[in-house]
Amino acid sequence: MPKTSGLTHGHHTRIRSRACTRSVLTAVALAAGLALAAPAGAAAPAAPAGAAPQDGATPSRVAVQVEAVTAAQQQAVLDYWTPARTAALTSPLSGNPPRSGPDGAPWTGSDTLSRTVGRLFFTNHGEDESCTATVVNSANHSTVVTAGHCVNSPDLLGDNDEWLSNEMFVPGYHDGLAPYGRFVARAGVADATWLLNDEQNALKFDAYDQAFLVLNSNADGKRVQDAVGAAQRIGFDRPGSASVHEFGYPRAAAGDPARTGLPEYTGARLAYCAGRTRENPGPKDHPEPRGEWGAPCTMGGGASGGPRIADFNASSGIGTVVGDDTLGAYLDASGQVCAAGTASCTRHLVGPQFTSAITEPLFKAAERA
Repeated sequence: MPKTSGLTHGHHTRIRSRACTRSVLTAVALAAGLALAAPAGAAAPAAPAGAAPQDGATPSRVAVQVEAVTAAQQQAVLDYWTPARTAALTSPLSGNPPRSGPDGAPWTGSDTLSRTVGRLFFTNHGEDESCTATVVNSANHSTVVTAGHCVNSPDLLGDNDEWLSNEMFVPGYHDGLAPYGRFVARAGVADATWLLNDEQNALKFDAYDQAFLVLNSNADGKRVQDAVGAAQRIGFDRPGSASVHEFGYPRAAAGDPARTGLPEYTGARLAYCAGRTRENPGPKDHPEPRGEWGAPCTMGGGASGGPRIADFNASSGIGTVVGDDTLGAYLDASGQVCAAGTASCTRHLVGPQFTSAITEPLFKAAERA
């Protein structure tokens, strides 16, 4: 089942996009909040109890990884992402004629929306990749939400889990430009269960494929929420079945060759899909956990971590992020998994619905940093 990274792991293909040595500043800590200056050997506070789990999921245990904190560490990340490196993560144009629909189109609407969504660059096991992330309204004005596999990931075999390095967020990214600056990640926040992900057991792990990054200020000393002048709301325990908008920076058009190489499918520009969600049950041999929702959508590699927004106001550009997108699923009219290319089989872009059990403790830890 295709995941939105462009990398194949076990039975999934995550929808990150791939084109080093990693510097680990602290050990992973299970914590109720972020203590960015704590020594690596310090004892971790007790994990929060969280809300009652849904569908068998255990309450969130917050795992925190401190990343670039000092000025030198931040500058090293900025220096790493040269124009040539970011350009290498942009797919070539095809020259195909424009083709748009609710299942995928370039975003030409509210500028406020495009300011709050951005491209997330990072290095994963020595390979440069990109995802999508979103500025959410937070106490520290420095928090973005994305997919778990855009922050922490095993290798291609499902082994050697590591926190990803060189994490840099560019809100409003387009055509290689960073109109609001570049923001280096200060810390990653994910669920401890996700850190055990082996890419083989979707039923056990995929509900936890969600994460937050706490960002440093940009070169002008502005926090990300202040620099872009807006933020999306975040919601927990919202109904999965809803009309939503999904946004991302895909480097491919999955399931539609006619859109391959259009500007909005190269990673250079923001794309979106809009429609009614379906829940993805997963194939019988690799079932998904309950709560994986998404709308019909052709966005492929690079769209991972993009927001699934409910109650979206097209004029204001603001809505409520109720989940993140992590994988592609082909579903028929009855909501069952089907074979791509068969009648009434439509690709959906799906991911976990945010809950008070898993997501809220992660968010609270991130926004307190």
